[in-house]
Amino acid sequence: MNKSQLAAYAAVALAFTAMGAYVGMHKKEAAPVTTAIAATPNGQPHTAVTQLYAQTLPDAAGQQHALAQWKGQPLLVNFWATWCTPCVQEMPELSTLAAGSSRIKVIGIGIDSPSNIAAFAAKYKIAYPLYVAGMTGTDLAREMGNSAGGLPFTVLIGADGQVRKTYLGRLKFDQLKADLDKL
Repeated sequence: MNKSQLAAYAAVALAFTAMGAYVGMHKKEAAPVTTAIAATPNGQPHTAVTQLYAQTLPDAAGQQHALAQWKGQPLLVNFWATWCTPCVQEMPELSTLAAGSSRIKVIGIGIDSPSNIAAFAAKYKIAYPLYVAGMTGTDLAREMGNSAGGLPFTVLIGADGQVRKTYLGRLKFDQLKADLDKL
């Protein structure tokens, strides 16, 4: 390789570095995708909610819990993973919401390994129950409306078992609080 080829490669590398820096500095955080869900015509809970309540999942310590215990109360279901940065970023606000509200219950369904979730739960004090679903949680999230398969994915369920809204991406808590006021 001669000096002119080396200089050309260096110029191309420098140009791509500059473009990457420009895009990185001007990148805006995408707003979460929210979807309002129409109630079922007969007033019965959505099939996906019925399937959610049929699940029995372990918590971070391995103890099994029937999700049917949450029937009949407004519920915020947050699908997350320890490796998902936006998921972890929104957990303190979800903890605050869970600790400060008697009208909405919050649960986290981890799409991760039991050991990762156990280590995470030991390190961070989360004020709401964390359940381990592993990769089967992805299927459950898809049934709840997450066709993109992204995380975090949050589902707002009314006390009547109707899915009121779904949120794909990091939660905007001012929007969530407005939605909770409509319950």
